[in-house]
This record gives sequence, C-alpha cells and structure tokens, in this order.
Amino acid sequence: MDNSFYSGTLIDWYERHKRSLPWRETTNPYHIWLSEVILQQTRVAQGMPYYLKFVEAYPTVQDLAAAPEDEVMRLWQGLGYYSRARNMHFTAKQVVNEHRGSFPETAQELLKLKGIGSYTAAAIASFAFKEKVAVLDGNVFRVLARVFGVTEDTAAPASRKVFQSLANTLVPATSPDTFNQAIMEFGAIQCTPLMPDCMFCPLQQTCFAFNNGMVQELPVKSKAKAAKPRFFHYFVFKWQDQYYLRKRLAGDIWQGLYDFYLYESNSKSLNEDGLLQELQQAGIPVSEAQIQTPTKEYKHVLSHQKIMAKFYLIKLKNRLKDEVAQEARLGLYSKEEVENLPKSILINSYLKDARILVNL
Repeated sequence: MDNSFYSGTLIDWYERHKRSLPWRETTNPYHIWLSEVILQQTRVAQGMPYYLKFVEAYPTVQDLAAAPEDEVMRLWQGLGYYSRARNMHFTAKQVVNEHRGSFPETAQELLKLKGIGSYTAAAIASFAFKEKVAVLDGNVFRVLARVFGVTEDTAAPASRKVFQSLANTLVPATSPDTFNQAIMEFGAIQCTPLMPDCMFCPLQQTCFAFNNGMVQELPVKSKAKAAKPRFFHYFVFKWQDQYYLRKRLAGDIWQGLYDFYLYESNSKSLNEDGLLQELQQAGIPVSEAQIQTPTKEYKHVLSHQKIMAKFYLIKLKNRLKDEVAQEARLGLYSKEEVENLPKSILINSYLKDARILVNL
C-alpha cells in the first residue's frame, strides 16, 4: 500500500473528527511550545486550564522569561512533574537571551534548547514552521505498532529509530503539520489504548493488529519498575498565626516548591522519642505536650515513588531563633503568604484539610 494512502486517510479522518483546541488555531511557536510542555504526561482536559492561564499571565516568551521563578511554579501548581516548569522557565530565558526572543525554526536547532526533546522539537518545527519531520509520542507509537505490526518494545531506546524511520516515510511534504496533528489525534480518540474503535476505523482493512487479532498485544511495552515507597514526617511549626516553611533544593522531587520541616524515615511510624530527638538535634526546643498527633496519613503516588506522609502540628511558645531557622532553611510566613507560595499537591491537601489556606 502506498504511504500516501495512510497520510491521506488520516488527514481526511482528522478534518472530520478533530477536537477544537486553541493551540491548533495558531502558528505562534511560543504558544505551541507552551501547549506541548504542559501536555507532556498530562491529559488535554487537565492541561487546558493551565495553558490558558499561562497564555494570559505571560502572553509572550519575553513575559515568561522575566517572571519570578516562584510565580511560575505557583501558576504550575497541581500539574505535577515540576521539572517541566523549571525547564520551561529556563528555556524562555534562553530564547530571549540567545535567540533574541525568536524560536529556532528547525527541529535540529530546537533540540539545543533546555527541556526540549525530540518529540517537542518536531512538534514545534512542523506545527509552527511546517518542517517535514515526524512527531513521535505515545499515541503515534500505538498507531504505528498496530497498523504496521511493529513489535519492538516502545520502552526501549533502540526502538525509537525503527518507529521514527517509519513515521518519517508517512509525512507528506505539503502538509506535515496537519498530518502530525492527525496521527496524534487518531491515537487519542480512535486507536485508543484499551478500547479502540476498530469497527469504524478507516484503516481497518490494512491494519496488521486488527487482521491478526493483536490489537490488545500491540504496542509492546515493558512494564515500569514498581514505585519506591518513601515515608515523610512533616513538622508543621506554628508561631502565633504564622507558619515555618522552606524551599526544596535540587536533587530530589519538588525542587523549587515549598514544604515544612521534613524528617524522612524508613518507617511510616515515628515514636515520640524519635520525634523529640530529631527536633533537639535541629536545635528546636519543643516539649511533648506541644505536638499534635497526626489524624491521618497522606498518600501521593509519583511515576517512580510512592510518598506516605504524616503531618505533626507543633505550636511554638516562642519564635525560632534566627540562627536555628537559618540553619534549617525555614522562613516564617503568614497564611496569605503561604497561599501564594508554590507547593506540591501533597502539601496543598494538608493545608486545606487543616484549614490553613485562606481561600478554601
């Protein structure tokens, strides 16, 4: 079958079934880039409000580059995978400082920007500048594997060359942007992971998986490793009507976000002696009577980790000494200030339950 059949069929299908999405109505590389970063590992329904918020808050790449990091992270709050936001902020500065505010027009040059991988580079280059280069995301992997019977493991880095080579042969020179949108949309709403609509599929007759009873077997993807459990014990220091929080550093999850004083242990339980000993070592004078026992455990699952957290509210009789707070990297914040700090979903959940946030 000639490859023009596949590209033509997918484009025809796309014109009839495509969803109306704002980033499809523009060739502005900045807006396209924003949408691609936000939609990485995020469903369209969840990502749409964030896209609209970022476009409104930062209409141009110059606006995003000039924004304070805490402000960017706060706007991203709740979307997860926070390294995307940090890389996005860095890349905006890179585009402004090194490219005079204009995005490079080829996938090869776009790859030189921080946080832009091969998929995002191809998406921007084809959607904004009509470069003849194929995009390759989870939806495209699935469509190619099923239609053409590709059995290589999609999780294996070596397999990418196989899929990329095949995808590149399908991209028409005249409309690479429309084709790339079409094959991704086809995988998103027609050739879905669990219940693809094979009965009304325009590629049914030529689909390897359908004709060989392998729709559920393709694509082949090795299982990810089980999430590693971690046990967090948060000490929520309260002085009068203010709270001590600190900004998380590089080298672990939630870099750049704010949380409370953290003690990580190998167990979900922490006895009173262990808790008091930890606080004494930090130079924080607390008696057993000041510690409020946690009423629940919070669970938060990341792609590679399973966090189980408990929060111990500790009402301080006196403000922490400056040297102690500095050593523990703790800052004192009002409820209004806590509201505006960038925080993880886990911390936000506790704050809402404890009715610490102002805007509930």
